Amino acid sequence: MKKLVNEPRAAVREMLEGLVDVSPHLALLSDENVVLRNDLPAVADRKVAVISGGGSGHEPAHAGYVGTGMLTAAVAGDVFTSPSVDAVLAAILAVAGPAGALLIIKNYTGDRLNFALAAELARKEGIPTETVIVADDVALRDLVARERSRGIAGTVLVHKIAGSAAENGLPLAEVARLARSAAEDVATMGIALGACTVPAAGKPSFELGDDEIEFGLGIHGEKGIRRATIDSADAIVSEIVKTLLKDMAPEKTGHVAVMVNGLGATPPMELSIVARKALAVLRDRGCRVTKAWVGNFMTALEMPGCSISLLPLDEERISLLDTAAGASAWPGPGDIAEQRNVLPVARASMTADTATPAPGPLSPLLQQVVLAVAESLEKAEAHLTELDSLSGDGDLGASMERGAKALRALPDSAYANPETLFVATANTLRRTIAGSSGPFYAAALMRAAHSLAAIDLPDASHWDAAFAEAVNSVPEIGGARRGDRTMYDALAAALDAWRAARNDGQSGTDAWQAAATAARAAANATADMRPKLGRASYLGDRALGNPDGGAVAVAIWMEAIAGGIGASGPIRAKA
Repeated sequence: MKKLVNEPRAAVREMLEGLVDVSPHLALLSDENVVLRNDLPAVADRKVAVISGGGSGHEPAHAGYVGTGMLTAAVAGDVFTSPSVDAVLAAILAVAGPAGALLIIKNYTGDRLNFALAAELARKEGIPTETVIVADDVALRDLVARERSRGIAGTVLVHKIAGSAAENGLPLAEVARLARSAAEDVATMGIALGACTVPAAGKPSFELGDDEIEFGLGIHGEKGIRRATIDSADAIVSEIVKTLLKDMAPEKTGHVAVMVNGLGATPPMELSIVARKALAVLRDRGCRVTKAWVGNFMTALEMPGCSISLLPLDEERISLLDTAAGASAWPGPGDIAEQRNVLPVARASMTADTATPAPGPLSPLLQQVVLAVAESLEKAEAHLTELDSLSGDGDLGASMERGAKALRALPDSAYANPETLFVATANTLRRTIAGSSGPFYAAALMRAAHSLAAIDLPDASHWDAAFAEAVNSVPEIGGARRGDRTMYDALAAALDAWRAARNDGQSGTDAWQAAATAARAAANATADMRPKLGRASYLGDRALGNPDGGAVAVAIWMEAIAGGIGASGPIRAKA
């Protein structure tokens, strides 16, 4: 287990201290793990206090929701452990005035007992106190009665409804009514892709196979109601949303709010993919999604997975959700468009001539060479991925494979002459090859195209100039130099070999073969170079021992060209 904690038993207190240190609107009780607003008026002038809490490990819940228009205080227990009665009572005494306090409780035995007893003690102290239980986990509906379901991420929406009502100055009974109504209507279901590790335990709470997920998990590291084989994100989300809608009364599936909640280790990319499908399914079912939030709202330490919450909306709830809140973890009113905003792309015209060019004398051979390059890059996908993973981000193989497919898709008109081919290839690689490789290849090909403008049958001197223009563009736009361990090492060696062979009187085809051989040798030599540019430079000596993927890619396509041309190919000897 690797965690950035000191003593596990001190983790909760130290977490709260760090939060309050960077949040001047918050304060921390000296002897209890209670975070409260630091801007409360005199006791007699206080509005209804809204208090929640529970075990820690659900951050940003619950302390992240303390602020104007949301919670007045949050009580934190140990990780996944209910706070004590004394801690809850201390929170009530610290923030409540004559208007009273509302306790929002997630439906777990420890939380219910300790918060309920604290409420009784507060009433004996003369503080009007109400409680609201949130039991929004629909995954358990076939196993237990609604009131016995667990309270999970939908609780955050109840916090907001109650906090806004209190901030608006409503009396305790009305704040409690609105909170109970929201708690009764909100529905949540989650899935886990893996377990989490409680600091004090030191090992995961359960184990999942590489292709397994848990449906209907809680937020304390417990297993779900069933285990299933992982499916696509769309299939999983569809099942969750359909389950949520089945739980809701038909008359309440009109205007809805959606909360896509990460459980701690799910990246924003995946949560947005979940949100995309959730909105689509809801809209297909006739729901009008008025508000939506995506992010980490109630986590389970570092558990990978997510939950989706639905809350039916009316004008009153919309108004309460719109009320501004000063809590650091609340993202705002969550207003969204009724449908995705998509605008057309304005593309620059790369040539003024829009007529389809006629095939030229080199068209068949140009197409033969391009297809040979595409085949070689497709075959090398796994090898390039492996090389790039050792010193980069691992996307080179996939990028080159996408580029190869794009080359195969070039229209016949692209092969009219070298200039037309290089422009078409530059444009398609610019769009399909990710990272820095795409722009480098596009720039090099555009330079070569410019050098061969209006030349249907270049001679060797034309190819000399075009090749030099292409290679020299790489250091010019990227700053690479020989020895930096980049694709330029292979390109520069190839250009030198080409020129030497041409000066010796070799044919263009033989000169290209010499250039390809030099590119391969230079690519292999990068294994002994300390990288000085690009992502690999961050690794220093750790990158030694394996050649640079970009340089190897250059050798691969140069060898493919060498195999694709013959003695009468486009690289012709001077007359």
